[in-house]
Amino acid sequence: MSRAALRWRALGPLRAVRDGRDTTPTAPKVRQVLALLLARRNTVVPLTVITEELWSGRAPRSALTTVQTYAYQLRRALQDGGDPAGPADGPLVTHPHGYLLRVEPDEYDAEEFTALTGAARTALACDDLTAAETLTGRALDLWEGPLFADVAHGPLLRGYALRMGELHLQAQEMRITAGLRLGRHRELVGDLKELACAHPLHEWFQGTLIIALQRCGRRSEALDVYQQLRVALRDELGLDPSPGLQRLRQHVLTDKVSTADLDLLPG
Repeated sequence: MSRAALRWRALGPLRAVRDGRDTTPTAPKVRQVLALLLARRNTVVPLTVITEELWSGRAPRSALTTVQTYAYQLRRALQDGGDPAGPADGPLVTHPHGYLLRVEPDEYDAEEFTALTGAARTALACDDLTAAETLTGRALDLWEGPLFADVAHGPLLRGYALRMGELHLQAQEMRITAGLRLGRHRELVGDLKELACAHPLHEWFQGTLIIALQRCGRRSEALDVYQQLRVALRDELGLDPSPGLQRLRQHVLTDKVSTADLDLLPG
């Protein structure tokens, strides 16, 4: 098997693809093992860690034997039904106390997403807005849904999925920041409305929508967004909008909104 032909997909449904053919295992527990090994790629994952992920502290007596069976099934699937005993240079490597999945950076969409997001963060810090917008756009194009969307998550995968979910939010924030500073407020209103609807208590998304609407000359809509946020925060959390959001509202009322108001937003 040619390792160079393998591609791993985690941003959305789990997929292992070789030469355009889906070789992802179908058994739920085997898929969960593959997801864990991808999350900890190029590192030996001990058998005890795998059993914790699969059974969350309630492992059966046969757990170690069962994990070995899952590994056998996984190796067979990744070799497209070939002999699980070979070849020796396959992606799944057996160690005395666990397993290692060999994955190159350009084979794994989550690793590519992380690299693009990091490069975008550097570009934004250097005020290279066009590069930041382009890099975050490329990263977000890779995102097809929550991490391992069709795989059961034990305690370890839940943590990894939460971390990648936060990185996804950061990528969206960086793309919007770059776009607003480049004067693309009209183009961003639709995306911001969608994000504000999906995250009704997220003050940064609500605040950037207010900025974009005001800069489009839609002051009443901008004030409506603020009022809806104020009511939601009070009803859900018993809180008022942050001082920065309150100052932004004053800027809307006095027609003084600018991209400098991004610095007022929490986050």
